[in-house]
Amino acid sequence: MSDLVDEYRLEYFEEEGFVRTECPECGNHFWTRDQDRETCGEPPCAEYDFIGDPGFDEEYSLEEMREAFLSFFEDHDHERIDPYPVAANRWRDDVLLTQASIYDFQPLVTSGETPPPANPLTVSQPCIRMQDIDNVGKTGRHTMAFEMMAHHAFNSRADADADYAYEGEVYWKDRTVELCDTLLEEMGADVTEVTYIEDPWVGGGNAGPAIEVIYKGLELATLVFMCMEQDPDGEYELKDGNRYSYMDTYVVDTGYGLERWTWMSQGTPTVYEAIYPEMIAFLKDNAGIGHTEEEADLVARAARLSGNLDIDDVDDVEAARDDIAAQLGVSTNELRELVEPLEDVYAIADHCRTLAYMFGDGIVPSNVGTGYLARMVLRRTKRLCDNVGVDAPLDELVDMQADRLEYENRDTIRDIVRTEVEKYRETLERGGRRVESIAEEYAENGEPIPTAELIELYDSHGIQPDMVEEIAAEAGAEVAVPDDFYSLVADRHDTGEAVEEATEEEDERFADLPETEKLYYDDQQRTHFEAVVLDVFEREEGYDVVLDQTMFYPEGGGQPADTGTLSTDETTVDVEDVQIEDDVVLHRTDENPGKGEFVNGRLDATRRRQLMRHHTATHIVIHSARQVLGDHVRQAGAQKGVDSSRIDLRHYDRISREDVTAIERRANEIVMENTAVSQEWPDRHDAEAEHGFDLYQGGIPPGEQIRLIHVDEDVQACGGTHVARTGDVGSIKVLSTERVQDGVERITFAAGEAALEATQRKEDALYAAADVLDVTPEEVPETAERFFEEWKDRGKQIEDLQEQLAAARAGGGGDADEVDIGDTTAVVDRIDANMDELRPTATAIADDGKIAVLGSGTDSAQFVVAVPDGIGVNAGEIVGELAAKVGGGGGGPPDFAQGGGPNVEALDDALEDAPDVLRQVLDA
Repeated sequence: MSDLVDEYRLEYFEEEGFVRTECPECGNHFWTRDQDRETCGEPPCAEYDFIGDPGFDEEYSLEEMREAFLSFFEDHDHERIDPYPVAANRWRDDVLLTQASIYDFQPLVTSGETPPPANPLTVSQPCIRMQDIDNVGKTGRHTMAFEMMAHHAFNSRADADADYAYEGEVYWKDRTVELCDTLLEEMGADVTEVTYIEDPWVGGGNAGPAIEVIYKGLELATLVFMCMEQDPDGEYELKDGNRYSYMDTYVVDTGYGLERWTWMSQGTPTVYEAIYPEMIAFLKDNAGIGHTEEEADLVARAARLSGNLDIDDVDDVEAARDDIAAQLGVSTNELRELVEPLEDVYAIADHCRTLAYMFGDGIVPSNVGTGYLARMVLRRTKRLCDNVGVDAPLDELVDMQADRLEYENRDTIRDIVRTEVEKYRETLERGGRRVESIAEEYAENGEPIPTAELIELYDSHGIQPDMVEEIAAEAGAEVAVPDDFYSLVADRHDTGEAVEEATEEEDERFADLPETEKLYYDDQQRTHFEAVVLDVFEREEGYDVVLDQTMFYPEGGGQPADTGTLSTDETTVDVEDVQIEDDVVLHRTDENPGKGEFVNGRLDATRRRQLMRHHTATHIVIHSARQVLGDHVRQAGAQKGVDSSRIDLRHYDRISREDVTAIERRANEIVMENTAVSQEWPDRHDAEAEHGFDLYQGGIPPGEQIRLIHVDEDVQACGGTHVARTGDVGSIKVLSTERVQDGVERITFAAGEAALEATQRKEDALYAAADVLDVTPEEVPETAERFFEEWKDRGKQIEDLQEQLAAARAGGGGDADEVDIGDTTAVVDRIDANMDELRPTATAIADDGKIAVLGSGTDSAQFVVAVPDGIGVNAGEIVGELAAKVGGGGGGPPDFAQGGGPNVEALDDALEDAPDVLRQVLDA
């Protein structure tokens, strides 16, 4: 096994007089110009030395620091590119959120499949790291939302066997460290205090040497040199226990924390005062947080040591807080009372920025994926506001950050937040009862509520752990909340498992076949063609036929496959399905047309035409929905069909009838405008630069060129077949809407002939209803409403009569047996009626202060037992005993229960035994 020591012996370090040293505190190796330096300089091996003593010559705001960084790298031959959204699943299908600038270029660019938008390049990329959520506010340096300033260079080895989208070396390790060193020096840093810590990086199957850049106790940058891939036979075994070998491509992957560089320039007690000064001041004032000079000094001194509270580095955060209090010469409680409200305020400001990024980039709260993560952050933020006493509406707080980030959809952002806060209130009301039940259960067993239960309570009901603690304390149950609770919750949803992945293995039988020429892209209106059968593969049922070219569209992108026939001079075979595997189109047939045969292919033209109408209509419907509901609306799934199609949209509220009318009207306006439906194959980066990542509504296609479909003003990457003009769709009729899951609304619609047929079916139903009601179709709604109100009134009259009858039976004596049970009288009677009559009768008897035991033997033997307040008889136990006598069961709460069984013949005997059963239960 080899290590990476030699990877860090750079010519630049040697030329600049650096020495390699081992830190006696943590054991890490680092490079420094200071030959007398002992520790690596990173907490907990050192303190923050820049607080009150900024490390740069000038003070910068976030905006000023970003521009200084990007301009520096532009001056050093890098091209500036625009940042990507924080929702990485807009252009990737393997992750949810953007956690680093390199995410912008994975997997297509880093693998060499497509070229980067520039090489080398620089960017300041907004990111969200959910795993840092529990550190936010505590360490003074962690932010869940942050900008990763970066510069990247994409290289490939000269002796590479394969062809890559870029070749040769732009620059590598020495130049990367030199650029970092030069930037620090230009900012006015004392470069003799800068340390470069060796820390090999691994992630996502790749690895390489990496360097952490530490200055005055703060990590300002990480320089990653991605050059290895996982290989069981690799020469290098790294810290994750896997073996790695060198790749043909190698990438400079740097990350400079914009917030930390800004903080370094200001020297404020924490990063939050440097990057959120106005909001921190507002929140402290709103919550009534103020400090004396002595308290402010203590807070500042504590801030210098707060780096030791990192949950990734310490096993027990509270024990670490005890150590800090001891160093400061105060009690832990005194320190906690001072800093915990501030920690909440810091977290609120950071979380509001996170929410502004999420909602500003179009994430919609839901129970899955990015929507779940947004909901988790929002609910935690609301709880923090309540804890610290911030009474400003949460939508206003998020809007402060959205305004600062210059989002144009601020009204939608505020609407989303208001809607989610109301949902949270409703969730808490339901979930609180569940917590009480669980707390009582664990209290009875003398066990603490486990972490798994806390996570499930949060996942299912949104109950924050401190709320569980409060409720559990009342029940006498203990709760141990882990320091990284929210990170554990996020791990459930912010992983590869949270994203659907294809699991089918490729069939090696087709590996040597050439790519099928796809004629359906050349002329989507054609329905017949000629081709040669390259090969035929037998399946369990039928055959897979491979042609050199085809007009048959294979299933994909929610569009079903074409069907039709393949004909030779001697035979015709039916094409029942069409699939594609590694660019080879497989025609699934009922018979073998013969390898090497010349065939005539003919599509089912009616089916193809209707699928084309529905696919184009899908683009029109989502475009119309975005115009009506807002630009945040994005496709969550779609399925095209012949008779109807559906599209699932991410939206934070229900789609109303008024919304449906507006969407349908706009969609048909586009149809009637009869504009051309066009396709083009631009360069991927050019397409993204012009249209953004809303291109990928239906998935992320591979390749340097992507196919775009233009319908009206809507542009989407799409591989499906479409009509030539919007007028060819015919018409669009929305059939229904439904919520398929929280945050996802489904619109089912029909187009063309299917729309006409759907409209006629609804009209037929309306006319049939009009005939039954003997009114005109226009009068049906008013008449139906009148009949419904009359029906409700009659139902109420029936209930009133039943209650009067029950009261009469309860007070009228008759055949009922009255027996003394302790100090109470019990009424035992058989009334052969349904439960709607038995229940009010029993209630009336109990209201009179007597126990009611009523039986009925209509279709089966049934019992109802009602017990007045303060009587030591359990109705559920009585019903259980009586029901067992008729071959059944039952139960309920102590004051009212019902049950029964099939043996009607045993009913009278059971009622005769009822007094004895009552006495036994009472005595027990």
